[in-house]
Order: sequence, then C-alpha cells, then structure tokens
Amino acid sequence: MDYDLSSEHSLLRDTIRDFMLSEAAPVVEEHERERRFPTEIVRRIGELGWLGIPIPEEEGGAGLDTLAYAIAIEEIGRVWG
Repeated sequence: MDYDLSSEHSLLRDTIRDFMLSEAAPVVEEHERERRFPTEIVRRIGELGWLGIPIPEEEGGAGLDTLAYAIAIEEIGRVWG
C-alpha cells in the first residue's frame, strides 16, 4: 500500500504550511495572550478557499477529498493549536 502523498496533496500541505508560518505564526502569541479570535487570519484562510475544502464544488466549495481536509486541519493546527 502506498502511503505517500500525491503531488496535489503535497502542494496543498506546503502552501498551507507556508501561509501559517509566514502570516499566522507571528500573531499567535498575541492573540492567545489577549484571548482574541483571529478574525483576519480566518478571513484570509476563507479567501484562499481552505474553509471550503470538504464542500462539493456545486455547492460553492473546493470539492476536495477527506485527506485534503485532514492535511489543512493538521497544518493549521501545527501553528495554531
């Protein structure tokens, strides 16, 4: 059985990881300390389409599979968990 990520899944992982490290990581501590919801980060994640990963395309989502959704949650949680 092959457990390697497809090139599409690897690209998704790398893209989300880069975003989270460059845009979210610098503000995590401040938001946590002030107990503020990260509105601007969540808005940006939505604009990038990552909130719609598990939603079918015909309903306005990205229509990606469960593994793509798990990758997104894992990479977001790696920085903001």
